[in-house]
Amino acid sequence: MAAALLEFGYLFAVLAVVGAVALRVGLSVIPLYVVGGVVAGPYVAGRFGLPYVPNGEVVAILAELGIVLLLFFLGLEFSLDRLRSSGAKIGRAGVIDLAVNLPIGIAIGLVLGWSPVEALLLGGIVYISSSAIVTKTLIDLGWIADPESEPILGTLVFEDLAIAVYLAVVTSLVLGGDGGIAAIGRSLAIAFGFLGLLFVAVQYGTVLFARVLDVENEEAFVLRALAVVVPISGAALALGVSEAVAAFFVGMGFSTSGHRERLEHLLVSVRDVFAAVFFFWIGLGTDPTLLAAAAVPLAIAVVVSTPSKILSGYFGGRAYDLSAHRSLRVGVGLVPRGEFSLVIAALAAAGTTPVMREIIPAFAVGYVFVMSALGTVLMQRSDLVERLVFRGRAADGDASTESA
Repeated sequence: MAAALLEFGYLFAVLAVVGAVALRVGLSVIPLYVVGGVVAGPYVAGRFGLPYVPNGEVVAILAELGIVLLLFFLGLEFSLDRLRSSGAKIGRAGVIDLAVNLPIGIAIGLVLGWSPVEALLLGGIVYISSSAIVTKTLIDLGWIADPESEPILGTLVFEDLAIAVYLAVVTSLVLGGDGGIAAIGRSLAIAFGFLGLLFVAVQYGTVLFARVLDVENEEAFVLRALAVVVPISGAALALGVSEAVAAFFVGMGFSTSGHRERLEHLLVSVRDVFAAVFFFWIGLGTDPTLLAAAAVPLAIAVVVSTPSKILSGYFGGRAYDLSAHRSLRVGVGLVPRGEFSLVIAALAAAGTTPVMREIIPAFAVGYVFVMSALGTVLMQRSDLVERLVFRGRAADGDASTESA
C-alpha cells in the first residue's frame, strides 16, 4: 500500500511540474502531460533504473474516468435545440472539414501498407481537432467574441458528433473483429442500439435528468452526477461501445436540465485532475523507441494535414459568409489536435496487430504534441500567417489586427 501511494505521489508531482512548465512557456498542458508520462514511465525512468510510475490497472481506471469526464463536459455544451437552430451552417462547414481531413489520414495509412482498419484509426487521429485546446486558446486570445469563433465552434460541434459515430464503428471493428463479418455486424447493432436508447433519453428525459440533480447539498449533487455518468459509461464499454461517446450523450442530457452551470462549477476540478491522469497514462504506455517506427507517418501527417486543416477551415469560414482574412483564422484555429486523437490511440492499443498496439499510439503521442504546440503558436501569430498568405493585402471588409 505504501509503495502504491508513493507511486501516485510521484505521478501527481510530475503532473504538477509539467503543468507549471506549460504555464511558463505558454503551451497547452496536454502534450506536456503526455511527455511527463513517457519520461516518468517504465520505458524511460524504468529503463535507467530510476523510480517510475508503473502502467497498472488502477492508473488505467483513473484514466478512464478522465476520458468519461472530458466527454461529459463536452456534452454539457451542446443540446439538441442548439444543434437544430444552426444546423445548416454547422453541417456545411463540418462536411467540408470531414471530407478533406479524414480521407487524408486514411490515405496515409493505406500508402504505408496498413490494413483498412488501421488506416481508419489513423484517419480519425488526423481528422479530429482538439475542442479543449482550441476553446481555451480562443478564450485566451480574445477570439471568442470575434465572428470567426462561430464557425470554429460549429465545426468542433460537428466533429464531436461525427466522432461519436466514428468511435462506435471503430470500437466494434477493433474489439469485435475476431469473429468475422457477423460478429462485427452484431457489435455495430449493439453499439447503435445502445446509442439510440441514449438519444431517446436525451430527447425526452429532461425532467428525469433535472430530478436526479435536484438536491441542495453539494456533495450529494456531485455524487449523483457521477452515479449517472460513470455507470452508463461503464455499461457502454462492457457492450463494446465507446465510453467516451456514452458520456457525451449523458452530458447532452444534463445540458438542458437547468443544472449545467452548477455541474461545470463543481465538477471542473474533478475533470481536470482525472483528465491530467488520462494524458499522463497515454505517455506511460508509449515506448519512445517506437517513435522511430512512427517517424515516417508522423512527418507525412504533419506536413500534409496542417495545410489541409487550414484550407478546409478557410472554406468553412466562407460557408459562414466571413471574409477571406477571418476565414483563414478559422482554418488556423482548427489546427490543434488533442484529447480525441489520444482517445482513438487508447482504443487502438487494445487491438490485435503490432501497428495498432505500438505504432499508432506512438504516432498519436508525437502527432498531438507537434500539432497542439504548432496550432497554438499559429493562433498566437495569426497576423503573421495572414501577411504571408495574403502578401500584405488589407483585409476585405474587416481588419485583422485583433490577433494577440
